[in-house]
Amino acid sequence: MTNTRGKRRGTRYMFSRQFRKHGPIPLSTYMRIYRKGDIVDIKGTGTIQKGMPHKCYHGKTGRVYNVTQHAVGIIVNKQVKGKILAKRINVRIEHVKHSKSRDSFLQRVKENEGKKMEAKQKGSWVELKRQPAPPRDAHFVSTKKNVPQLLEPIPYEFMA
Repeated sequence: MTNTRGKRRGTRYMFSRQFRKHGPIPLSTYMRIYRKGDIVDIKGTGTIQKGMPHKCYHGKTGRVYNVTQHAVGIIVNKQVKGKILAKRINVRIEHVKHSKSRDSFLQRVKENEGKKMEAKQKGSWVELKRQPAPPRDAHFVSTKKNVPQLLEPIPYEFMA
């Protein structure tokens, strides 16, 4: 069979609903507020065909640049051959949700501000950079109850 070139080719599982998540869309989807500059994740919902993103944008994260009654305009990076283009797409809100990618960063900023205020009151200096985990401390392994075992490969047996 030849390669069909349909718009939704190869999306059998991509746009299908999750197990026990079929049926009408929850109203909370329509109650979310999107503002210009918000970071959003694009995930196509198969039950709503209107305003559906193309499969190449499924799973991508972008920034809202336009808000209308039922849809949002999103700027998404797309790799085209050797270059990355900032594409502007319009997607209905059923296929979009707020991204959690910045939450940990914003929480860290908040903690750092608290640390800075404490250090300023004490008149000391505080390290705000994240440090990689140090190597584990050296230790001896007791061999009283943990007798060393000799490990060797099983010899090859020819079965005729």
